[in-house]
Amino acid sequence: MKKNMSSLDRSIRSIVAAIIAILYFTGIISGTVGYVLLALAVIFLLTSLLSMCPLYLPFGLSTRKKEEGE
Repeated sequence: MKKNMSSLDRSIRSIVAAIIAILYFTGIISGTVGYVLLALAVIFLLTSLLSMCPLYLPFGLSTRKKEEGE
């Protein structure tokens, strides 16, 4: 897997995932919306840990700076 996420992108996703998790577990969001947002938070967390977003691939997007030799 080729990494395509910058550290800023990964940080933002992790923060958003944490906020969603806090809102869900404190009961501020619940029901179907809560489950959907919680699933989104898990996806954000996984993609930030892997530094790779599958949705960027078909569009050729990358927020990561090009390193020498790439």
